[in-house]
Amino acid sequence: MFKKKPGIITVTLNARLQPMHRADLEDAFIEACDARRINAEVVGGGTLLAKNGEVAACDIEVQMGNLDADAIAITGRLFEAMLAPKGSYMVVDGSSERIAIGQHEGLGLYLNGTDLPDDVYQTCDSNHVYEECERRLEGIGMVNSHWQGPNETALYMYGDSFERMHAAILPLLETYPLCRQCRVERIA
Repeated sequence: MFKKKPGIITVTLNARLQPMHRADLEDAFIEACDARRINAEVVGGGTLLAKNGEVAACDIEVQMGNLDADAIAITGRLFEAMLAPKGSYMVVDGSSERIAIGQHEGLGLYLNGTDLPDDVYQTCDSNHVYEECERRLEGIGMVNSHWQGPNETALYMYGDSFERMHAAILPLLETYPLCRQCRVERIA
């Protein structure tokens, strides 16, 4: 009789997710595994921060009840279906080999939090920018997380194409006063 071999897969996502948003992704992964009757459990995770305190990447450690080629492949496919930006990878227990995963592209929108006129900050709202980006990205991407820094607020968006996401939100960036002096960065 074949004996099952448990083991851990560490998934490193090139995604700027706050811990609470990483936890949402972990929950969705476990729900997908449960629906497929795959014995998996999230046993750890972490968030890598840049020197300025901004999220740079995150890890999710998954304990598989049976660590075989099928478990490794399905873990990669599930994260790719949910959120695995380009530059993401998995490392299987006992190996140093990185298994590349990820197809999503990322866009970071950084709103200037210090240099605009006071009336802009009094009359405009970053929640409006968030909601408008979500609306404009429907079908091509979504806002997955955010970060509040000392001088700017970042919204992190992931989807099938950086260019398509940028084109979709560009009218907002050109017209909404809070988006003046913002910067857009390719983050995956």
